[in-house]
Amino acid sequence: MSLQPAPASRVFMELVPWADRGRENHPISAAEAQTIGRRPHVAEAHPGAREVHVSGAAEVSASPDRALVTVRVSSTKEVSAEAKKSVCRRLDYITQSLQQQGFQAENVTVTKNIRRVENAYRMEAEVCITFTEFGKMQNICNFLVEKLDSSVVISPPEFYHTPGSVENLRRQACLVAVENAWRKAQEVCDLVGQTLGKPLLIKEEETKDWEGQTDDHQLSRLPGTLTVQQKIKSATIHAASKVFITFEVKGKEKKKKHL
Repeated sequence: MSLQPAPASRVFMELVPWADRGRENHPISAAEAQTIGRRPHVAEAHPGAREVHVSGAAEVSASPDRALVTVRVSSTKEVSAEAKKSVCRRLDYITQSLQQQGFQAENVTVTKNIRRVENAYRMEAEVCITFTEFGKMQNICNFLVEKLDSSVVISPPEFYHTPGSVENLRRQACLVAVENAWRKAQEVCDLVGQTLGKPLLIKEEETKDWEGQTDDHQLSRLPGTLTVQQKIKSATIHAASKVFITFEVKGKEKKKKHL
């Protein structure tokens, strides 16, 4: 099966022939460029130019690095002190379990609220836990479900990214795209026996970012039915970048013979 020719916009290279082989590493003047070559109109447009124009693209992704789990504890009693005692006893058990797992205080937030419900008092408390290790998160949640009664409700984890993650990913995508373009230009120059020079122009032509996969729209309609891995996949962010670079092209340097 024959290969399809590459689009002209993918890689473009143009070399202006030299009038004197001894001046291979020295630029020629515009007047000299007009007198050589079979296409004088090209030389007029790029007098003495020896360049390679390449494009590069890259796509990178990053999984969420944080997860928030909320543990809700409640108790309804006729006497407010009893409601408080019931909730605080379970709160102490939860916080002690977290401390034994090495959790820092800044990753745990506790809020309490008491209100009247008809002729009784209802005490409610929330423990918001920020996890950085998802395996430890699952172990702790399973442990609390086994040890505490049904009055303790553990919410499904909410995965998210720390501030600046999207911007860092965009920057990474651009750098990888530039590296891909440089490798492409290097291979082109090696193929035609030239030396790649310094970049003359670097332009990011397109950049975009999105969350989750493009085929996840059906899963997003039923968030309560997603597994942990599906939630991580849906919260994964992606970034893509496309760049255009112009490099200088130099002739192969000849090694001087030492007498």
